Amino acid sequence: MPTLISPSGSSPAEAEAFLAAHPEIEAFDIILHDANGIGRGKIIRRHELAGFYKSGRHLPISILGLDICGEDVHETGLIWDQGDGDLRAWPVPGTLKPLHNTTPPRGEVFMSMYTLDGAKMTSDPRHALQRQVDALAAEGLFPAGAFELEFFLLDNDRGPDGKMQPARDVLDGRKSRKTEVYSVDHLHGMMPLFNDIYAGARAAGITAETMISEYAPGQYELTLHYRTDVMQAADDVVRLKRIVRAQARAHGVTACFMAKPNEDYAGSGMHFHVSMMDAAGTNVFVEAVEGQWNPTLLHALGGLRDTMAESMLVFAPHANSWRRFASQSYAPVSPSWGVNNRSVALRIPAGDLRARRIEHRPSGVDANPYLVAATVLAGIRHGMRNRIDPGPETTGNGYEDGAEHAGIPTDWKSAIDAARRSAFLKDALGEDMHRTFTAIKAAEYQRVMRTVSEVDFDLYLHTV
Repeated sequence: MPTLISPSGSSPAEAEAFLAAHPEIEAFDIILHDANGIGRGKIIRRHELAGFYKSGRHLPISILGLDICGEDVHETGLIWDQGDGDLRAWPVPGTLKPLHNTTPPRGEVFMSMYTLDGAKMTSDPRHALQRQVDALAAEGLFPAGAFELEFFLLDNDRGPDGKMQPARDVLDGRKSRKTEVYSVDHLHGMMPLFNDIYAGARAAGITAETMISEYAPGQYELTLHYRTDVMQAADDVVRLKRIVRAQARAHGVTACFMAKPNEDYAGSGMHFHVSMMDAAGTNVFVEAVEGQWNPTLLHALGGLRDTMAESMLVFAPHANSWRRFASQSYAPVSPSWGVNNRSVALRIPAGDLRARRIEHRPSGVDANPYLVAATVLAGIRHGMRNRIDPGPETTGNGYEDGAEHAGIPTDWKSAIDAARRSAFLKDALGEDMHRTFTAIKAAEYQRVMRTVSEVDFDLYLHTV
């Protein structure tokens, strides 16, 4: 097999060193993330890894044009318009890691898609994010950040009412239906599972930090260490979702990353903390005098506010995503900003001013972090370039400002329409990624709308 020059920058030496260091590993998950952030790819055997690093791997172009069910969306232009031909996927440098608690032992590596002549395949979400990172670098700016990961642990079986129910403690089978928010003792019952999650993160080179019992029965939050590379921050959260899901399954429970699995309680967000460094490593969001806000920070907030309405499909990409937005649900409902205030969409956290950052709160945990980060960075660039005033700070209850008064879409269909029309989002994601993403969302909307659900029968069977 000939050795080609990898357009991703990967090197066969990385594979050779990894194989030498891990003689126990027998197979590898090779993973490409699609528009929905779903990992798609193959499991290859140990002896195939060197060849993958030398020559890449042929994959059909249609792998990036699939909906949430893994079915082709012809409107993406990535299926028969292209003859469903093969492109070449290459390993992403630095993403080759061992997988914890696998039998027999496996590893994983992320890959990104390129044309056969080595050009970036621009319907790949990684390339969309890299495009924004490169644009900022050309301006002498370097984003840093981290995502928060909220999720539910649920029983594998539904309750007598047919609804999902919180998982029993894996330690002793104890069950709680209460909102155990910030309860430390409640965490102890899941410690065997959490220990495996932390071990999996450690094996993957991820610094997973604080675990919290969140604001709904069976809901938890795991924080991640700040990265100076936002691509690595996005890699961390998609990898950690796989780790949580796999370790939950090993302990006999289900990890749920739906935005809103229970109508009676808060949903799960994926807050994105972002700051901006200059070439000297100085945070350009830091104010000279604490509380007297840096104009650069204010302009970044202004850009995010100005572009939020047309970007909401990225932050809330699924039908279920829109059930998360309800007043006083700890999910933002208008493009407000404030300081140390969890009722706003754009929060400046309290703390050391040297760590000044924006916490972008609209995204659900079901969103694609590569596209979220790309859109947020593009919004920040838009604000700084045009010196956009964010308007007055929201103090007190931000839920009193309804989304209907701020141009924010109030449903999935409106968000799809806004995204399709948006020149900003087309520029933020790139024309190909924008077309692919919005076509997939429109196809998924049609799938949901033609489905007759139990709610239809409950409401209408004996009444109309």
